[in-house]
Amino acid sequence: MSTEQATHEVPTSTTDDDATAAAGPAEGHAPAGEGGERRSRLERLEEEGEVAADYLEELLDIADLDGDIDIDVEDGRAAVSVVAEGSDAVALRRLAGPRGEVLEALQDLTRLAVQARTGERSRLMLDVAGHRARRREELQELAAQAVAEVQRDGAPVALEPMNPFERKVVHDAVAAAGLVSDSEGEEPHRRVVVSPAA
Repeated sequence: MSTEQATHEVPTSTTDDDATAAAGPAEGHAPAGEGGERRSRLERLEEEGEVAADYLEELLDIADLDGDIDIDVEDGRAAVSVVAEGSDAVALRRLAGPRGEVLEALQDLTRLAVQARTGERSRLMLDVAGHRARRREELQELAAQAVAEVQRDGAPVALEPMNPFERKVVHDAVAAAGLVSDSEGEEPHRRVVVSPAA
């Protein structure tokens, strides 16, 4: 897994020149050939992160919120996190919402902003105030409990409805434990069902 990381300090104001400079093409393009495709993809993902950072900086400025923006490339997608400490972190949690519903909407808007700038569909993952990281830990524990129940009783276990990110975390944890999982139902009531291995 290749990871590139950058941190942006949120400015008190953002100008068009700042946004243009941040989203400009990366220097030192890779030569064509075997490594060129991979580097080109990495550069595109880094550009997605930069465009997302510009968009989020403007949003934070409008909302009068303080935070730092971290940009990574993880698992073949741009990953952008808005982080803060102390009272700033508490204020940022409003951008996640109690169950992450605001975070999901903000991620969709950020993806659209990236697509509008780059012309390409974005799959970036957004986290605000560590909400997604905390939820991932909760879901891994929930998956472990479901796995233990299925192993003990031999019967399938249906979990609560989840969004696509949450279902993916559970599917990965169940697969790592050697069991089988499927998603059933229609959004927003789609849920994971954990079953014994065939």
